[in-house]
Amino acid sequence: MAGIRRADRLDRALTKHVALIGFMGAGKTTLGEEVARRLNRLHKDVDRLIESTQKRSIPEIFAEGEATFREVEERVVRGVLAHPRPSVVALGGGAVTTPQIRELLYHHAVTVWLDEDVDTCWARVRESDRPLAKDEAEFRRLFEERRPLYAAAADVVVRDADDVVLAAAGVRVERGVLRRLGELVPGDGKVALVSDPNVGGIHGMDAQLALGARLAQVYELPPGEDAKTIGALERLWQDLRLDRGGTVVALGGGCTTDAAGFAAATYLRGIPWVPVPSSLVAQVDAAIGGKTGIDLPQGKNLVGAFHWPVRTVIDPALLETLPPAQRLEGMAEVVKTGLLAGEPLWELPDDELVRRCAAFKAAICLRDPHDDAERKMLNLGHTFAHALEAAAGYEGLTHGQAVALGLLAALRLSGQDVSQVEEILHPKPVRVDRERAWAAMQRDKKSVGGELRLVLLRDDGPEWDVSVPAADVRRELDALIAG
Repeated sequence: MAGIRRADRLDRALTKHVALIGFMGAGKTTLGEEVARRLNRLHKDVDRLIESTQKRSIPEIFAEGEATFREVEERVVRGVLAHPRPSVVALGGGAVTTPQIRELLYHHAVTVWLDEDVDTCWARVRESDRPLAKDEAEFRRLFEERRPLYAAAADVVVRDADDVVLAAAGVRVERGVLRRLGELVPGDGKVALVSDPNVGGIHGMDAQLALGARLAQVYELPPGEDAKTIGALERLWQDLRLDRGGTVVALGGGCTTDAAGFAAATYLRGIPWVPVPSSLVAQVDAAIGGKTGIDLPQGKNLVGAFHWPVRTVIDPALLETLPPAQRLEGMAEVVKTGLLAGEPLWELPDDELVRRCAAFKAAICLRDPHDDAERKMLNLGHTFAHALEAAAGYEGLTHGQAVALGLLAALRLSGQDVSQVEEILHPKPVRVDRERAWAAMQRDKKSVGGELRLVLLRDDGPEWDVSVPAADVRRELDALIAG
């Protein structure tokens, strides 16, 4: 997914329309319908709206002259984009020729260009009644003439629904994109780069060079879960020197993005932030969706905030420096995502694996940004995992290992096969205090009135907020603990 322009604009992913532009026959309506379904938004096809409001066909309106049609088109687009409820909008191929429409897109939409080749477009429309598809030579000339206009109006070029969902969420997934970090951090204020000693030592200089003159300070959090403590967060708050026009850029794994994102959510009552995840866990899960937080001794992520990034920059090339053990950590979240999606996403090569997993989570988070309903499905296995991590004192048991064990327990309670989890993740029982694990589980954020609520995987998909008898939950928890 290649970038086009406007990295200086503060995208509001949760409130903007998604507008699809491209030449006639590119497939904007079909793609728009799919994206609207995935985002649970209304789909609005501008040409259809024109015909319904004017009670005439497009060819009939065009017969009065293209200028007349463009005036009608602009009024319809203005009305659609003025609506406060974000929708998915498919525009006609020539809409971008109207300057006023380009200006409306700039202010009210995330604009994506479906850049289909001219041969495919012509094959789709040559026998239609479209007024501008009567002559092949003129069709091809018009195609080339409009390409610069699409490029100028678009935020990103897309090829499928996953690309559009990622664009809607403000997520950029592209190999080598770390080198373009400076142009992708929205705004023009100063930047604080927050990392940890390990990731900073490997990728920090590339990030600093990319940020250039905007880089105001570099800060190192402790590695791992030690970053997600009140003490570490307090030191970061005290060291930050940004004003409200500044941006926190969090380069690292899930612990770094969780902690730095929470610092951004609370510093000066909230400043923009951009996660740049370097681990597989963070690229497919932790850095997406605006959840930030730190741990307490009583449980994981018990203090936090929803603070949607102004952009998320994911470079799959960063995974090449991951040790095998760290990659296995991330595969736990990949397997979880694949189970929820009903697809073996873990079989894909890295770039596509990251893109597909990130798009799956982004769509859910856009539909349910504050974890009120279906976003809870993303906690499949995590209630058990967080309890085990807390019981281990966040030492000696990694998040990936805990999630792998938690998936076993959740699938067993669901009556589902656990062979894929065992074959891919090789989970082993862990030595932790059973009573401490049980106490942590009862304090889980998803508990309601002291009653545990779990995510289970049914034959027809995930189910959340499931009340499970405490005895059954305790039995499965004990089965994950050695000794």
